[in-house]
Amino acid sequence: TVATVTEVGHFLRLLWARLGTQYCVHCPGEPIVSRSPGQMLQDLREAFGPEAPVELLAPVVQGRKGHYRALFEQLAAQGIEQVEVDGERRAIEPGMRLDRYREHDVLAVLGTVTLDDEPGALEMLGRALSLGGGTAEALGPDGERVFLSASRTCLRCRTAYPELDPRFFSFNTPQGRCPQCEGLGQLERTVGRGKRKRTVMETCPACEGSRLSARARSVRLGPFTFDALLRLDVEAALQALPSLLQDVDPQRRKEVGEPLLAEAERRLRFLAEVGLGYLGLDRAAGTLSGGELQRVRLAAQLGVGLTGALYVLDEPTIGLHPRDTGRLLGALRKLVEQGNTVVVVEHDAEVFRAADHVVDVGPGGGRRGGRIVAQGPPGKLLRSRRSVTGRALREPPAPARATLPVGPEHPRLWLRGAAEHNLRGIDVVVPLQRLVVVTGVSGSGKSTLVRGVLLPAVRQALGLVVERPPGAHRRLEGHEALRRAVEVDQSPIGRTPRSVPATYVKVWDAVRRMLAASPEARARGWDASRFSFNTGEGRCPACEGQGARLEQMAFLPPVLVPCEVCEGRRFEPETLQVRLQGLSAAQILDLEVSEAAERFAALPKVGAALRLLDELGLGYLRLGQPSNTLSGGEAQRLKLVRELGATDKGPTLYVLDEPTTGLHRDDVWRLLAVLRRFVERGDTVVVIEHQTDVVRAADWVVDLGPEGGRGGGDLVFQGLSFAVPATPESHTARVLRHE
Repeated sequence: TVATVTEVGHFLRLLWARLGTQYCVHCPGEPIVSRSPGQMLQDLREAFGPEAPVELLAPVVQGRKGHYRALFEQLAAQGIEQVEVDGERRAIEPGMRLDRYREHDVLAVLGTVTLDDEPGALEMLGRALSLGGGTAEALGPDGERVFLSASRTCLRCRTAYPELDPRFFSFNTPQGRCPQCEGLGQLERTVGRGKRKRTVMETCPACEGSRLSARARSVRLGPFTFDALLRLDVEAALQALPSLLQDVDPQRRKEVGEPLLAEAERRLRFLAEVGLGYLGLDRAAGTLSGGELQRVRLAAQLGVGLTGALYVLDEPTIGLHPRDTGRLLGALRKLVEQGNTVVVVEHDAEVFRAADHVVDVGPGGGRRGGRIVAQGPPGKLLRSRRSVTGRALREPPAPARATLPVGPEHPRLWLRGAAEHNLRGIDVVVPLQRLVVVTGVSGSGKSTLVRGVLLPAVRQALGLVVERPPGAHRRLEGHEALRRAVEVDQSPIGRTPRSVPATYVKVWDAVRRMLAASPEARARGWDASRFSFNTGEGRCPACEGQGARLEQMAFLPPVLVPCEVCEGRRFEPETLQVRLQGLSAAQILDLEVSEAAERFAALPKVGAALRLLDELGLGYLRLGQPSNTLSGGEAQRLKLVRELGATDKGPTLYVLDEPTTGLHRDDVWRLLAVLRRFVERGDTVVVIEHQTDVVRAADWVVDLGPEGGRGGGDLVFQGLSFAVPATPESHTARVLRHE
């Protein structure tokens, strides 16, 4: 979670364990108080009967690692013959020791006493409490156990509680996690019947999604239980922290509470500084975007206070509204001021200008890259004629197409009453056959609106399959004009070397047919299947056309190594004798997209798709490059090309989430030109984006906010893009006005 990744949770757990007030889980509002040995004896008589035989045990080790050889020797010297180790009864033997690398629970077995023997029972109970540090356990004749504590017992139900421990407040420990969901906060439930049966995840009813045991949820510090504080977002938690120590003894507050609170507060302030004040402390790390998770980790590092470290960040502005970029840069500058070095891979112009030293790599991509074009202070690169980065910042290109009008009678998609998560029942307009950008600060509700409500609502209305039901909304109108609704995301197009750009965009099918039409292939009686590396006799039999084989590395992850038979060419030797424009099948697959686009420009079914890939900035990719080596942005652009090549699909709603991730500013304009092609053929494109060039190029803008989290979810602006800068309450407008 956000709390555990930043270590805020570690300090809060310690704070609750040292200063929290425990209440009974069975008797709400009943505090836990101390009990005398005589009162404990009476509790046992009520539990087992006045004359029952009871075995007394003393917990001497609780959840700690070690071999404990010396402990067993000490117990034997005191006349104790048996112990209970991790639930198993064992006799103490000379030289006895445990696995030192495992956590153990050890109880000393003191013996059995009848409860009507008051002197004997009190003597043995006192000895057990002494050995157990104020706690003991009693084992009744029927095997029932009763926990005894000299300091922590409910006066109403007589339930005893162990001393508070930080582990009680962690869902990753047996002591702290909810026993019903085992610390996951969710339970699986099967719905549906027969073959249509499926599994859904539901909030655990026992812990209400907090993941914690009832014992952990019963401890209060100030006005909060531990789980209640973690349900707050970062900004709210910062406001709540001072109230935690209001009822604590002044000396303990100063010596114990304030140092722990200061560490937690420092980390929370760093989270707010990097634009993440809207995140809940209990938000699962797996639900964060890549940019959010990177900034959470950055905040954790700021809190540690290391010096002399090298920090490397890959595009930390991903998912970050330009309003918050300055706050991120301030956090990075703090790392530098602490004596660290920060290296950032980034395309954002503001980050570029704030750097002390810039290294520009290029001049192109793939084989045309890999050189240092320029390096030095930002001003030097801005003046460099060789630097594509400098030119893009110095002379930003004009939009490839002018924005299109949206008149009063223009067909529209209406999403009314969107109220999922932090959305405040808003009515959103999406003009059809237009480029629509949804923007707003981080956490304002953009992804919830588009991916959580709009897209699944349209798919459901069109009778298409939805992974999960659309989020809360009143109704959807205008979807009848659409035939499809598709998200073009950044997920991999394939996970093995068998999938390559050439096959994905359907270029290789045409190339195979042309190879089969050559005189050499016709003389041998080969058809197009001979030139498939996925099936048939033409592929290398050793690697089955993959060009590589998986080498198992025992306890290490497996690795792909080039096939030693075909040397990565994928085909057997005779197949490679057939040529197209002087190139074998393997040599064609080894071409870069830009080279292939030029060579095969006259071939309509090949040249058009390759030119489009080149226009999208993917000219450096090889036609046969394994898809598992492609980045998310590269995969997304390949999907766009494939969609543009599709025919007879009908009017489609396309959704893209931050497609400029990983793109140089020069490539952003190429992407916009391609998105315009979808609009020109009658499709509707909805893009979630912060990049200001994309916002300006949109036909229609939906701006959410004004802030993130609880302060977001409102419709700040929707309308034509040229009108955005005039919106006073919009952070997006403020950025556009000052650029």
